Amino acid sequence: MRDHPLTQLTLARMREFYREPEAIFWVFGFPIVLALALGIAFRSRGPGELHVGVARAPGDSGIAAVLDRSPALVARVLDSGEARAALRTGRVALLVVPGDPLVYRYDSTRTESRLARLEVDEVVQRARGRADAAVVRDERVAEPGSRYIDFLIPGLLGMNLMGSGLWGIGFAVVQARSKKLLKRLMATPMRKGHYLFSFILSRLVFLVVEIAALVGFGWVMFRVGVRGSVAALALITVLGAIAFAGLGLLVASRARTIEAVSGLMNLVMLPMWILSGTFFSYARFPDAMQPFVRALPLTALNDALRAVMIDGTSLAALGGSLAVVACWGGVSFVPLALRPARAQIGQVDSRHSEPRHVVERRLLPDRRRGLQRRIDERRHSEVDVVVNRRGAVDRRARTERRSPQARRTRFDRRRSGRSFPDLVLD
Repeated sequence: MRDHPLTQLTLARMREFYREPEAIFWVFGFPIVLALALGIAFRSRGPGELHVGVARAPGDSGIAAVLDRSPALVARVLDSGEARAALRTGRVALLVVPGDPLVYRYDSTRTESRLARLEVDEVVQRARGRADAAVVRDERVAEPGSRYIDFLIPGLLGMNLMGSGLWGIGFAVVQARSKKLLKRLMATPMRKGHYLFSFILSRLVFLVVEIAALVGFGWVMFRVGVRGSVAALALITVLGAIAFAGLGLLVASRARTIEAVSGLMNLVMLPMWILSGTFFSYARFPDAMQPFVRALPLTALNDALRAVMIDGTSLAALGGSLAVVACWGGVSFVPLALRPARAQIGQVDSRHSEPRHVVERRLLPDRRRGLQRRIDERRHSEVDVVVNRRGAVDRRARTERRSPQARRTRFDRRRSGRSFPDLVLD
């Protein structure tokens, strides 16, 4: 079993990976570093203090003193030019212009500015004697799954599956083609299915370590758990890895050089990096773009991963997302990825049902006999074989019958030390 072509090819794929420190970092280290940096930068610490400006005018100091009493606000008095610049650059979320009535100047498209408007109005109205019409009570909760890091970890997992599937498989195939390794492999007892399936097996082996590293890091550092079934999470990741492996083979079948495959990989991955909701929700895009965004394989994979890890959804409720991922994998593998690969891996002779390397091996003895026959004919044409009366063989060179050019060519051939088979094979 160890000498089987599929086993050896799979081991070769694994050795190619772990012998490259850069590949190990980008597959295992980079998502962890990214999760650590973004998890610390966007940790759940509330909105913090809101910076508010008060335009210099009569009564500005009283308004600033009232606003400073709120623990959620930081107010300062600004000149008119400084106030406009601070509001334009975002150094203050809202500008209060004293007068009758008070004017709240802010950008309504900024969430921070709208929140500052509510806080400022609440403080000002209470300072002027407004009473609450109803008694209310606040209950603050912090549920797991509502933090940004809970949203981020499944997105990083999906992005890592896409990157390792496209770059790890598609780039390796093009690199082997550019180094003429595929032609060498054609002379081995290897089928085209062995070569392609070895990438899938090696990818699944490293997939276990990849998921365990990222999910385990999220649990240890930020307490990001898996609310759903671990088996469902494993099935979704395997389906995603196979789908992106098919996309990698599809891209590799259309590229002949390293530069070409790099451009195609970026062309395929860049829209999914931006649109598929890895770092922020794709619901922010316009409604007209939503059908296109939802049809992307990374979008469906991220939705399924978040549904299992955050909401605890079962596989039965994820039929739509899984169908999108499976459809992309089927379209990549069946009609597109295998047909172009057939031209480079294990070609099939049109006259035989066997792979080309099998046919060439069977025809090799005939080719050798034909080459030897040509060598013998050339040798016999260069000498006269004469049998005398006693039955002895008298070999006499026919060099005198040759032209001066022919004798010079034969002399140069002898000086070069190259035999006739060498010249034929050249």
